Amino acid sequence: MSDWSLSQLLSSLHEDIQQRLSIARKSFHHPGTKGDASEGVWIDLLEKYLPKRYQVAKAFVVDSLGNFSQQIDIVVFDRQYSPFIFTFENQTIVPAESVYAVFEAKQTADRTLVAYAQEKVATVRRLHRTSLPIPHAGGVYPAKPAIPILGGILAFESEWTPPLGKPFEKVLLDGDAERQLDLGCIAAHGHFNRDSSGGYQFVSESKPATAFLFKLISRLQFAGTVPMIDIDAYAEWLTK
Repeated sequence: MSDWSLSQLLSSLHEDIQQRLSIARKSFHHPGTKGDASEGVWIDLLEKYLPKRYQVAKAFVVDSLGNFSQQIDIVVFDRQYSPFIFTFENQTIVPAESVYAVFEAKQTADRTLVAYAQEKVATVRRLHRTSLPIPHAGGVYPAKPAIPILGGILAFESEWTPPLGKPFEKVLLDGDAERQLDLGCIAAHGHFNRDSSGGYQFVSESKPATAFLFKLISRLQFAGTVPMIDIDAYAEWLTK
């Protein structure tokens, strides 16, 4: 009989994330350094536990028309079907077609962070995304519609009382569909998820980081695969 405990393993995963975020909060006083440390903790979690078809990085997103998003703390993007990713002077740039999800990561969730994250998410969702018909042995599948890009926030603490609830939801609901956040985690308290009715479910629990990871994986599973990128649309920039 095995001595392993699945419950203990999942608990340990969350405790590791929470402890590392707490150390970053207490150890670094410069806001930029503290923010970079927080981003690193979340990126490490997603890199380790998301399926290998997904890649995670702090990045800019670009479209075939030459438009760029703002820099995003955490971009979850396709690496299996995306033909190119740019890196230059430690900056990562990914094509809009490859993006599955974007997150802003800070130590504390408050009204300012939500508004900031909403605007960052909108700069990605506004980008143009190409999609080509897909050839197969029996013919050609029609071009796949662009998948909805998930947006969210990741933090250690919350400025609201209670940390998850109506005051938080009121701020999340502010703004149009382009700015709406879909899910997120407050590691010290719980996670949230936007449901099919447009409202938010807030779950207070003992293992928020693990619960958020599972919810994200579930949302990605239902998103399916990114469309086939029109690489020629980007190649046109070689002559401009």
